[in-house]
Amino acid sequence: MSKTIAFFPEAAFGPALNSVGIAQAVEALGHKAVFLSDPGFVSVYEGYGFEAHPVNLSEPMPPEQMAKFWEDFINGHIPNFRKSPYDQIDNYVKDCWTAIVDSAKWAQKDLPGVLAKIKPDLICVDNVILFPAIKQYGTPWVRIISCSENEIEDPKIPPHLSGCSESDYAGHAAYRDKFNAVIKPIHEDFNEFLAGTGEAAYPIGQFFEASPFMNLLLYPEPVKFTREHPLPPSQFQYLEGCVRKEKPYEVPTFTENNDKPLLYVSFGSLGAGDTELLKRIIATVGKLPYRALVNVGDYKDQYTDLPGNVIIDSWFPQPSVIPQVDAVIHHGGNNSFTECLYFGKPAIIMPYVWDGHDNATRVDETGHGFKMPRYDWTDADLAAKLDACVNDPKMKAKLAATSAHMQAENGPQKAAGILDQIVRTGKFDG
Repeated sequence: MSKTIAFFPEAAFGPALNSVGIAQAVEALGHKAVFLSDPGFVSVYEGYGFEAHPVNLSEPMPPEQMAKFWEDFINGHIPNFRKSPYDQIDNYVKDCWTAIVDSAKWAQKDLPGVLAKIKPDLICVDNVILFPAIKQYGTPWVRIISCSENEIEDPKIPPHLSGCSESDYAGHAAYRDKFNAVIKPIHEDFNEFLAGTGEAAYPIGQFFEASPFMNLLLYPEPVKFTREHPLPPSQFQYLEGCVRKEKPYEVPTFTENNDKPLLYVSFGSLGAGDTELLKRIIATVGKLPYRALVNVGDYKDQYTDLPGNVIIDSWFPQPSVIPQVDAVIHHGGNNSFTECLYFGKPAIIMPYVWDGHDNATRVDETGHGFKMPRYDWTDADLAAKLDACVNDPKMKAKLAATSAHMQAENGPQKAAGILDQIVRTGKFDG
């Protein structure tokens, strides 16, 4: 019997497109997938053929103005991208959590009415903060964790956003202490909001909880952390990424280096605003024996005199591009991170914010690629790391094994099977 499954991803392309992948698989099983959406993302879901219902996550404004708001927010923080994750707590991280708490307050105004209208049988939320109306609606709800698995804390693993290595326990403690001190007034404000909705206060540093029904981690098992308290499979399942289906991509002909290895460079839709860094990478790659496809977002008009071995565009169907390349340079966003692993492609991660720091450290310490400073590098550094990505047999073997493991699992299908069981029976039996 067909059920209605609602997806409510964060207003960012990573979570949005991961949920699209799961929703495609859910509909293949005969259910109806609908989206609850920030107004600025409604057209994204409609573009994949889904029904989408707007939920205001901030003061209402036209969709194009909302998209510009986040672009301006990120671009305004470009000077902070040079700072360590620890030193970003006072600025980028604090500003983000202020905006995220505000989004939960705004959502509470719209969500009860939207849920009453669409009457979902199951709700899947991919965010870092609790929306009380979803928990209180009365049907099972599932949490999707599309960022690093350390969103679910554990005393033995690095704190979320810290970029610490797994064994740097002093670094873990220092980051947690500073995060909790800086975030305290924002957290107190959130707990006041929770009390007003009848929800219990969260301990310092926590803004969400695990779902009692199911929590789907997109993180791949080959790079997962060793926890002091292992996550019980009855409540937590690893999806091995959720690579959506995209239209095919044909690699264009370059004016130079057509017989050389192919690179893909992308810092995501928001990271494209760091045009000086992308221009620097293009100039360096222009002197090396490679070809490169470079995602420059909405800033295409700022690029002139490109080398013959580089082609730029405003957008690429990434899951159709990555299988065809030899190495990827990216910012550490979860889609790029998991897609490279899924297709067995080495990555050089130059992180700037959020879980990019965690993913960069993890790709490096598990031998699937390299973490590289965003600005403090030389042409020789980049050339050496690219050479290793393309030619290192040990790295190639590791990536091949990880890719085989992930593709055997098929994350979207696995997620759809779990959601199907919950929506039919009210629980997951394994």
